[in-house]
Amino acid sequence: MQFRNGPIGLLFHTLFILFILAPIVMVCAVAFTSEGFISLPTSGLSLRWFRAILDNPRFVEAFWFSLGLGTLSATLAIALAVPSALALARNRFRGREALVAFFLSPLMIPHVVLGLAFLKFFTTVDLAGTYVGLVVAHVILVMPYALRLVLASATGIDPALERAAQSLGASNWTAFRRVVLPLLLPGVVSGWVIAFITSFDELTMSIFIASPSTTTLPVRIFLHIEDTIDPLVTAVSAVLIYVTIIAIFILDRVVGLEKLFVGKGR
Repeated sequence: MQFRNGPIGLLFHTLFILFILAPIVMVCAVAFTSEGFISLPTSGLSLRWFRAILDNPRFVEAFWFSLGLGTLSATLAIALAVPSALALARNRFRGREALVAFFLSPLMIPHVVLGLAFLKFFTTVDLAGTYVGLVVAHVILVMPYALRLVLASATGIDPALERAAQSLGASNWTAFRRVVLPLLLPGVVSGWVIAFITSFDELTMSIFIASPSTTTLPVRIFLHIEDTIDPLVTAVSAVLIYVTIIAIFILDRVVGLEKLFVGKGR
C-alpha cells in the first residue's frame, strides 16, 4: 500500500505515464523537423511536412476513404451486435457458449491468416479489390469488439424494465427505444468507438484485399515507407493524433465522456 500511495508509487506512475506517452511525443516532435529525413534532434523547426500532406492528394483521399470505411464498418457492426447481445444476454439455450465463441472467433485468428482467407474467398465470389468486400471484411473483424462491449451492457439490464413499459402500453419498438437503448448506450458508444478505431487502423488484413481504388490510410502509409524515409508519415501521424485529441475534447464538452462511456451524468 505504501508503494501505491507513497512517493515511490507516485514516481512509478509518473514514469509509467511518460513511458506510454513517449512514442506519441516523439512522433509529434519529428513531424516538425526541417530535414529531408527522420531526425531528432533536428537543426530547425518547419511546417514543410504538414504542407507536403496537402501536396500529396493520395494521403488526403486515403484519409477520407478510411474515415468513411471505419464509420460504415463500425455502424454495421453495432447494428449486428445489439440484437445479438440482447439475444445472448436474455436467453439460455443449448449451444449458447459455442455461438458466443463463434462471434468472437475473429479475435483468435491472426490478421495475416484472415487477410489470406478473405483474399481467397473474395477472389472466388468476384469481390476481390471491391469496396463491398473491404466493408464485409472490416465488419467481421470489428464485430467481436462491438459485441463484447454491448453484451457487457446488456447483461446488466433487468428485463422487467422492458416488460413494465410494455404493460403500460408501449410497443416493442417504443420500449426498446425509450428503455433498453438508453441503458445500452454506454456499451453501444464504447463499442462503436473501439470498432471504428480498429477499422481505421487496420493494416495487416487490409493490405491483402485492398486495391488501388480502395486504399486505406494505413495501407497508403505502409506503401509510402517502402519507398522513402522522409518525415511525411510522421506528419500524417501527428495530424491524426491532433484530430483525435480535438475530437475527444469536443465530445467531452458537448456530451460528456463519463455520460457516454459510463452511463452517468456529469
